[in-house]
Amino acid sequence: MAHDHSHHNHSHTHDHSNGQAGHSHAPDSFGWAFAIGAALNTAFVIAELIFGYAANSLALISDAVHNLSDVIALLLAWGAAWLSQKQPTQRHTYGYRRASILAALFNAGLLLVAVGGIVVEAVNRLYSPAPVAGWMVVVVAALGVAINGGTALLFMRGRHGDLNIRGAYLHMVADAGVSLGVVVAAFVIMLTGWLWLDPAISLVIAAVVFWSGWGLARDSVNLALDGVPRGIELAQVRDYLAGLEGVSDVHDLHVWAMSTNETALTAHLVRPGGTDDAFLHGVCEELSHRFNIHHTTLQIEVDPDVCKLAPANVV
Repeated sequence: MAHDHSHHNHSHTHDHSNGQAGHSHAPDSFGWAFAIGAALNTAFVIAELIFGYAANSLALISDAVHNLSDVIALLLAWGAAWLSQKQPTQRHTYGYRRASILAALFNAGLLLVAVGGIVVEAVNRLYSPAPVAGWMVVVVAALGVAINGGTALLFMRGRHGDLNIRGAYLHMVADAGVSLGVVVAAFVIMLTGWLWLDPAISLVIAAVVFWSGWGLARDSVNLALDGVPRGIELAQVRDYLAGLEGVSDVHDLHVWAMSTNETALTAHLVRPGGTDDAFLHGVCEELSHRFNIHHTTLQIEVDPDVCKLAPANVV
C-alpha cells in the first residue's frame, strides 16, 4: 500500500509491501522449519558427539562441532525472524527488522570460528593418526545426510528472498555434503587402513564451512554497512528514475537493507511539472516489481537549483 504526503513542493511515497517481488516468503512463515530443523540437528549433534568419541573419529566430532554451530545459527535466525515482525515503537521507528542482519553477521562469525577449531585439531591428528571404528561412523554420518538434506528442503523455497533463510539453507546443504564425505571416507579407511584420511576429511569439512561462512559474512557485512543489497544494480535504478516522465534530474539516491528480506530507497526527483498521486503510486509499484524495493520515499522538487543535496555526488 502506498501513502503520499505533500509538504509544500515535496512529496514522499512509501511502499510497505511484504516480502520481495517474486519471493514473498515472510520470515515468520518459516517458524515451523526453524523449529523442526533446530530440534533434529540438536539431537543429531548429541548423537555425533557420543558416537564420534566412541568411534575415535575426528571427522565425526568435527562434523558435530559444525552442526552445533548450525543449531545456534538456526536459533539466531529464528529469533531474528520473530523480532523482525515486532511493531515499530517510539524509539525503534522501523521496529527490529535489522536484528535479522545482526543474526546473519553473528552466524557468519560463528562459522569462521568453528573452522579454526576444526583445522587445529585435524593438523594435530595428521601427525598422530588414530584407529577409527568405521561402521559406527558410516551409520551416524549416513543419518546426518538424511537429517541435513531434509532440513535443507524445508528452507529451499525461501533461499532467494531472505539472507537468513539462505544462510540456513546453505548450512544444511553443506552439512549433507560433508556427512556424505564422512561416509565415503569411513568406507575407504576400512578398506585401506589409511588412518590419515580421517583428519584429511576434517580439513575438507573446514574448507566447506569456510566457503559458506565467508559468503554469508560478505553479504551480511554489506547489509550492516547499509550497502546496496546483492542483486540490485544502483545504476539501473537511477536510469529508471531518470527516465520517468517529466523527471529532469535524480539525486540523493540511496538504497539499503531494512532487514535481510526488505529493501528501502530514498531519492530526490526534480520534476518541474510537479507531481500527483498516480505518478507516485506508479513509481512505487514499479520499483517493487522491477527491483524488489519495497519501502520507497521520493521527494519531488520543482526547482532544480533549490536542493542542497544536489548534484548526485553530494551526500
